[in-house]
Amino acid sequence: MSAKIRAFLFNFLCFGALFLLIRLGILYCFPQLPYLITFIITGGLAIVLSPRFAAYEDDEKGKEVLLMRWIFLKGIRQF
Repeated sequence: MSAKIRAFLFNFLCFGALFLLIRLGILYCFPQLPYLITFIITGGLAIVLSPRFAAYEDDEKGKEVLLMRWIFLKGIRQF
């Protein structure tokens, strides 16, 4: 599996997991909140809080590298 596909899958899975957790938390705390407002708040928070994965080709080694950036970690992590 190429690094670009892995980056796409990791982005999707992290966003989806955070979206569901935040949505369930908001609905638990505020059960009377309309669903449209819940989805807007949840989507915005999930976009901001989810880690970003990216792939690039290393010129020196000639292979694809997977990188992660997250607001809770300093710098960029390489996988």
